[in-house]
Amino acid sequence: MVKNLITSEQNTWCMGCGNFSVEHSLKEVFAGMRDDSKSLDEVVLVAGIGCHGKIADYLNVNSVYSLHGRAIPFATGIKLADNNLKVICCVGDGDAYAEGLEHLIFAAKRNIDITVIVHDNRVYGLTTGQYTPTSPYHFKGRSTPGGSPERPVNPLSLMLVSGATYIARSYSGRKEHLAGIIRAGIEHKGFSYIEVLQICASYCDMTDSYEEKTEIRNNENLTSYSGAEEIINIWNYDNGKEIPLGEFYQVNKSAYEDEFSPVSDVNSGKTSVTEFLDGI
Repeated sequence: MVKNLITSEQNTWCMGCGNFSVEHSLKEVFAGMRDDSKSLDEVVLVAGIGCHGKIADYLNVNSVYSLHGRAIPFATGIKLADNNLKVICCVGDGDAYAEGLEHLIFAAKRNIDITVIVHDNRVYGLTTGQYTPTSPYHFKGRSTPGGSPERPVNPLSLMLVSGATYIARSYSGRKEHLAGIIRAGIEHKGFSYIEVLQICASYCDMTDSYEEKTEIRNNENLTSYSGAEEIINIWNYDNGKEIPLGEFYQVNKSAYEDEFSPVSDVNSGKTSVTEFLDGI
C-alpha cells in the first residue's frame, strides 16, 4: 500500500509561510526515494522546537520532536544507533544558530552523516517576532523595538571553518531548486548543511528582497575551499546586491560513525551501536 506522504494533521502555519515549501520539497524527495525502491522506513526526520518543528506532524515518515536547540544531538544519536538510516534534521535559525549553536559546530566538525536543513526565517516566529542571530542589523521586533544593535552572523562561513563537507543554500520561493539541493544533501556521505532562506509572513517578510536579490550561483569547483569562501562572503546577511543560492562546497572525508570506537572494528561485523550493545 502506497501511503500518503502528507498526514491528515491540521496545518497551523500562517498563510504564505516558507515552511510549506520545505515540506513539499521534502515530500518530493521522499516520493523520489520511494520511486527508486528505497524504503522510507529507513528515513528518520528529527525536528526542533519552533514553527518549523510542526513539519514532523505533517510529513508521513518516522519522526521525532526534540528539545529546543537539541535536534542535532538527537539526530546524531539516531545515526550512531543505526548507521543504515537516512537521518534528516529540520531546525530553525533560533534553534540552530542560538540555542544549539555548539551542537551544529560539533556535528560539522565530526562529519556525522546527517542532513541538517535550517529553516532560516531570521526571526523567532512562534514567539511573535524576537530577533535571531541572522536578523538584519537594526531589525525591529518584539524584543528590539528600537532596532537590534547586533550585526548578523554568517552561518555558512561558520560551517565552512567548522568542517562541514557539504554546504548549500536555497530559498523557499524556488521549490524545485530547494528539492534538488535537499536531494543532493541527503545523497552526500557526511555532514550536509543546507540553509533555506524563507520568509516569516507575520514577522519578517523578506519576499521582495529575496525575489530581487537571490541568484543561483554554484561554486564551479565544489572542492575549492577558497572558492567556497569567496561565494559565501558575497552576502553578509545584511546588505548586498546579490544573494547566491546553490552548492558552495562538497568534499569527501570519512564520516564520524565509520570511525566511532564502538563500531569501528570492521572485523566485528557490527554496523551500529545497537548491535554493539547487544553483544555485551
